[in-house]
Amino acid sequence: MPSLFLRLLAPPPTFTPNPSPYLDPNGKKYSFNSLSYSSRMKTMLNARMCISSIRANSCSARYAVLGAGFAGLSVAWHLLQHSPKDSHLCIDIYDEVGIGGAASGVSGGLLHPYSPKVKVLWRGEDCWNECLRLLSVAERAIEARGFDSINQDSSFFCMDEPIVCRRGILRTMMTEKNVEIMKENARTCIENCNLELLDKDAAQNLVPHLHVPLNAAVYMPQALSIRPTHYLQALFAACKNQAYELCVSFSKKVEVNLYKESINTLCELAGKYNAVIICLGAKVDMLPELSGKLPLRTCRGVVAQLNLSAHSRDEYRCNSPSILSDAWLSFQGPRTVLMGSTWDWSLKYYSSSVCEDESSMALQELLPKASAVYPSIREWTFIRARAGLRAMPPLTNLGSLPILGCVNDAVKPKNRCMYWLFGGLGSRGLLYHAFLGKLLARAVVSDDEMVLPPELTSWKQMKVWKYNL
Repeated sequence: MPSLFLRLLAPPPTFTPNPSPYLDPNGKKYSFNSLSYSSRMKTMLNARMCISSIRANSCSARYAVLGAGFAGLSVAWHLLQHSPKDSHLCIDIYDEVGIGGAASGVSGGLLHPYSPKVKVLWRGEDCWNECLRLLSVAERAIEARGFDSINQDSSFFCMDEPIVCRRGILRTMMTEKNVEIMKENARTCIENCNLELLDKDAAQNLVPHLHVPLNAAVYMPQALSIRPTHYLQALFAACKNQAYELCVSFSKKVEVNLYKESINTLCELAGKYNAVIICLGAKVDMLPELSGKLPLRTCRGVVAQLNLSAHSRDEYRCNSPSILSDAWLSFQGPRTVLMGSTWDWSLKYYSSSVCEDESSMALQELLPKASAVYPSIREWTFIRARAGLRAMPPLTNLGSLPILGCVNDAVKPKNRCMYWLFGGLGSRGLLYHAFLGKLLARAVVSDDEMVLPPELTSWKQMKVWKYNL
């Protein structure tokens, strides 16, 4: 029976790579300008020439995924779904701090497809629906008790609490100039994540003591509050379970392995894999092959956990929504809340640990913003703070979109491996990770960057990339 235990100590064996056959996604066509199209075609044709000689001689594929956060685990799951059913498959995930140990695990977990002015974000409906599907996958893994049989790592949290809190999200309107904009945007919402305009009385009926200065709030009853680390652990469990099911159903070898190791240079992986998918968030700049070549900025954000005193009887109601404003409050239960987040563009510090001074500064910044909407938060007690270093993407006319694509031009591999990037998730990684992980997995399996929407690869026309190759 195939082993489902984590392989954390032994390095992966050497493997002769072989990409899987072409997979045509949903048949969507995209337009390209001539410069972008020519560059992309040249890159992919060169890559295909390198791998074409080994297609006919093997039916196995091996992939390395660097990073075990939202992006990395989404890609791993979708590689399992889209790889040919008749091929052997191995997915090795590398992350020195383990599942959800970096910025993804520090996320507040508020999931919805809208901007601060409640406008539907880029491909918001697709992203929302794919998130719901992946959350269901993770929840089924827990229900099947797959997690209990796989959890051999003492650093994993207890899974007694649910992954998803289905309590909705409430956004208050704090400035008059945005009220009419938000009311107009609320009329064009997504069907399965609808928006409701509330007056002060209706909002306070949902959240007692809520401050509603302009007599207007927007309620998202189907929006979700996620426990990110729980979710990521469960998604990894789902990947392990899926690998086992594929082994049994198709009589082939399928592995998903986690290595708690850092990758210092992409050259370490040369010759071992069909493709390497780089999902390292802000740490991507630590790879010498990509350092200084990507249009990403880093921003450190601190999230504080507060608990209600054991002597207080004024618990936060289980059916009351989480709150969005200048600071957000993600309620994890009747007596626990996460409050965030700060935005420090100057501090490039990767550790999630927060010193006393940084915690104090974060509280001084966040508490006034949160209490302006929910004054009762001042009665809660600070427990601890954690931080994540976000990789922020460039701003486009479609918003701040993640950056995806093949990066062989920078790596210049001397072997047949393909190198792919999934970066710049920024502060919306939870919304984007499922849909974009699916798109990138299709591109990886088909060895074809052209299946990606051009707005996600347009960053390659920026000077920082073109002039540093």
